[in-house]
Amino acid sequence: LYTLSYALKMYHKKHPAPEGWYEYAVYPLEAAWTTEPGAAAGDKNAYVYDVMIRQPEFLTPALEDSVREIAAKKKPALPWKKVELLEQEEGECLQMLHIGPYDDEPGTFAVMEAYCRENGLERRGISHQEIYLHAPNRPAPDKLKPVPRSWLKAAGSRGRASPMVRVPHG
Repeated sequence: LYTLSYALKMYHKKHPAPEGWYEYAVYPLEAAWTTEPGAAAGDKNAYVYDVMIRQPEFLTPALEDSVREIAAKKKPALPWKKVELLEQEEGECLQMLHIGPYDDEPGTFAVMEAYCRENGLERRGISHQEIYLHAPNRPAPDKLKPVPRSWLKAAGSRGRASPMVRVPHG
């Protein structure tokens, strides 16, 4: 995903800039998480997830094909057929910065659940998404900074769709 994202970011250096192009930073890695139906709480073997990286709005399917060719030439051994472009509409959500090991995230989710109860909010389901502010293998576990995000049942606006490239893993 990073290879594809950086190929898009640098595309304008060797090709005409795509319509609507603007300077931007590559977005962080994200993962959408849920569990197998009937799985025991905390059973990591039952996790189902997709990893993805948000893309700028100017990415079109035709441009994605061109960028995919560039990325595949750079790293031909990667599973390019698994990568797909989708639009994700998120809507209203609750998110919170978690600092520390991933195994301590249940405490962060408990704080988020309490906030929902206190404010009359309700999650849409058990799934959630996480944004990783740096590569999971870089900092010490006590310095990890994922941002867990839960979608809410909302009476307001739905938000806007964002283009994402993802690799389903589940």
